[in-house]
Amino acid sequence: MTGEHASGRDGPGATSALLSGTNDTELTPALRLQILTTEHWSLLSSRSMSWNEAFSRATMFLSALSGAVVALALVAQATSFGEGFSTFAILVLPVVLFVGITTFIRLVEINHEDFNWVAGMNMLRHAYLEAAPELRPYFISGWHDDEAGIMTTFGARVGPGTFAHQFVTTPGVVAIIDGVLAGVLAGIVVPRMSVPTSLGLAIAVAVSVATVGLLAAYQYRGSLRGREPRVVRFPSADERGPD
Repeated sequence: MTGEHASGRDGPGATSALLSGTNDTELTPALRLQILTTEHWSLLSSRSMSWNEAFSRATMFLSALSGAVVALALVAQATSFGEGFSTFAILVLPVVLFVGITTFIRLVEINHEDFNWVAGMNMLRHAYLEAAPELRPYFISGWHDDEAGIMTTFGARVGPGTFAHQFVTTPGVVAIIDGVLAGVLAGIVVPRMSVPTSLGLAIAVAVSVATVGLLAAYQYRGSLRGREPRVVRFPSADERGPD
């Protein structure tokens, strides 16, 4: 990832001054390090809350989906898949689909937020290593806030990844479920319009595939947008000294 170097007090020299106490302040090096440590824990807490929210949202969606399936099964048994079943499904499935789509969008947003939290923690690790460079061999996470450093912390390769990779992520799995829901809903609604069965089935499949494709494209575009040029204060290319 490319980015602009921050001018003025930003950069490696500013970090050294911050930790060594050479700035025009009265803070001791120990207090400066304590402030950085506090910020590190704050970012860890923010990241933990984001992932807890992601798991909670996904669980809420799957619970709503499971409840709807059970309710549909009971109604189908009582009505023998008659008109009452179709009416009930048309009322329930759009609500579940809405929950699924909003869950998907929120999961994509959480991934963007997590990218920022990791960038912040990498900057703090950079400060730690400037204060104690002899500890560098013991760090397996990244300590630069460019894409290479952030991907090191994630344990991933630089780049947005392949389009197919979107389907193995949590938002991708939710997108597939949303697509199946949209297809089932279309398969229930279309026959009520006196459409031939074969055509109705084709429309349902098309709706399902289109829904998955649109959601996956939204996620992939979001991953590209998250890698747009940003201000990089500690790029890997500026690293000095032995590893």
